[in-house]
Amino acid sequence: MESIPSDINTVAAADDGLHFLTPEAWKTLLSPYSHIVLVANSEAVDFERLRSELPETALYVFFNNVYKVLDEPFAGHAVLVARSGVMGANIVHRREAADVLRFFAGDDFLGVVNIRVSPEENFSEESRFNGTKARHLDLTQMIGDLYPTGKIATSGFALALWLAEQQLPGKILLAGFSAKRSEKWKVFDVHDWTFEQIFLRLFARMGTISLMGGVDTSPYAALAKRFPQVPPIEIAMTAAEVLSERLHNANSQIDRLMSVTKSIRAVEGFFRRFKPKTRKQRFLEKSKE
Repeated sequence: MESIPSDINTVAAADDGLHFLTPEAWKTLLSPYSHIVLVANSEAVDFERLRSELPETALYVFFNNVYKVLDEPFAGHAVLVARSGVMGANIVHRREAADVLRFFAGDDFLGVVNIRVSPEENFSEESRFNGTKARHLDLTQMIGDLYPTGKIATSGFALALWLAEQQLPGKILLAGFSAKRSEKWKVFDVHDWTFEQIFLRLFARMGTISLMGGVDTSPYAALAKRFPQVPPIEIAMTAAEVLSERLHNANSQIDRLMSVTKSIRAVEGFFRRFKPKTRKQRFLEKSKE
């Protein structure tokens, strides 16, 4: 593969250490790769299968704390997406940049892409990434009118949507996007996992992206084959009816659990008041002064 230009049509704000690329520059940077593989921080990722089935021209996109899926330095074309929070890139303000970036080295590593998805998030300057080349990508406008109100998009979902809009020649592959909590890694309630899974699976059925790992074969496809005389809308409405009933039953049990654990939660709330404030809480309080 030919070397990737390091400085192509860059729109840079050199005075504050932020470096943005034009849409044409992003396309030039990413077009040489046959596959762009978004690797979720999930136990559903099957690296052995990925590396055996994909060519060496694939670009692997990792997110934030890559030690969740990597045990050793990664050999191959890679880029690290660093998500921003109110205090800047999360791996920067949590002092994890060195621990994360040690998994990447060599000319095949494109560097860091520091992204933000909501207006409250702030970028970190390139100098904060331990000497690693960093580019910045603002996805707030793209996500703003699309995502459910009161929730924040995950980095993987936002980047998958952005990549799909770039109309790149390479195939976009999502690996391990299960949205399932495991014994080792949790999922955060600030994201709308249901919305994201529906959106991504529709994208996959349109052929815009491909999904590998973490997504089971739809049982409703088997229903359509078994009842070919029934219109798909009827199958969907019947499935929604059953799911609605099951959700109602589950909510009844949740209400009962909330009642039973009321005293326990009251004790927890009392002691939580004595917990020291985090750096993020102190930062937010100071910014309001």
